[in-house]
Amino acid sequence: MKFEDVFHVKKPVMAMLHLKGETHEEVLQRAKRETDLLFDAGADAVIVEDYFGDEQDVVAVLEWLQKERPDALYGVNLLDQFEKSYQLAERYSAKFMQVDSVAGHLSPEDDAEYGALCEKYHEKGTVLVLGGVRFKYKPVLSGRSLEEDLRLGMQRCDAIVVTGEGTGMNTSLEKIQEFRDIMGEFPLIVGAGLTAQTAGQQLSVGDGAIVGSTLKDTRTAEGDVCSAYVEEFMAQVKQLREGH
Repeated sequence: MKFEDVFHVKKPVMAMLHLKGETHEEVLQRAKRETDLLFDAGADAVIVEDYFGDEQDVVAVLEWLQKERPDALYGVNLLDQFEKSYQLAERYSAKFMQVDSVAGHLSPEDDAEYGALCEKYHEKGTVLVLGGVRFKYKPVLSGRSLEEDLRLGMQRCDAIVVTGEGTGMNTSLEKIQEFRDIMGEFPLIVGAGLTAQTAGQQLSVGDGAIVGSTLKDTRTAEGDVCSAYVEEFMAQVKQLREGH
């Protein structure tokens, strides 16, 4: 599957559903509100992730999206579970999935099995896979150069995700450009730290964005989605699109 087969706009913005809540019902109701708010304010897609929740929460939100928002574009990231994320995406009609790392974070002996798994599903091609390299919080254990890990990553997924050091922390333009220089025209997603102020510059190099913290009222993952912040962010993206 190709990136442009799933995302039909330039520089697509994927907003995170972090699944915050004290109970499973609260998580679901919050996710419903946030989903509609995000789409109404202009986001192109949402990603259902167990950042605060668990697999049960992910499944409940995916079930709701499949049944009640079938025309919405959504993906899934069950953290550190590549195979399960792919399977959930297939089961609940998610067009794409995210996985935090597809290359570089494992020792060579552990990487062989993981790489074979990634490539098996990549070849299956029913779900678009967004995969991180040198991703936030992930160790670098491969013993390979960045270029070598990126080349491997490009064989294991359909778009590479680049981040800075942590959630909500800036992804430097230098790092984004370094990835671009190695990857050529292969799809590159900026996966952390984007703001309305940096979106234009960073997305002039990247092909899309995964955003979460900057859309919250506290500008942190723990906050509540703020429609004004989503609109502010999307206004910058739309301006960039019009310039291309």
